[in-house]
Amino acid sequence: MTGDREPDYRFTMANERTFLAWVRTALGLLAAGVAVRQVVPPFGVPGATTVLAVACVALAALVAGTSFPRWRRVQAAMRAGGPLPPNRMVVVLTAAVLVLAVLVAVLVVLG
Repeated sequence: MTGDREPDYRFTMANERTFLAWVRTALGLLAAGVAVRQVVPPFGVPGATTVLAVACVALAALVAGTSFPRWRRVQAAMRAGGPLPPNRMVVVLTAAVLVLAVLVAVLVVLG
């Protein structure tokens, strides 16, 4: 590509650290999904642990699946000297964790 330049290595490494943080988040969600399904005693609502586990695993897959394309877009923007692309996963992840927290709170109250 013409006009591309090598970005400052500090920014490249910061981008890579951010990517790895997203991967760690995905691994944490995956572990939470397995733990909910295998360790948490059943709630009073039938199938609630399965729903929580599937939601955690699905969110883990979404985070892992979007982290690498995000890293590539940021890297390309830095090489081109353009603005960084917006990160919609912050909103999605925040909303999903909030929904999971409310769901767990309701299930705990219900027994």
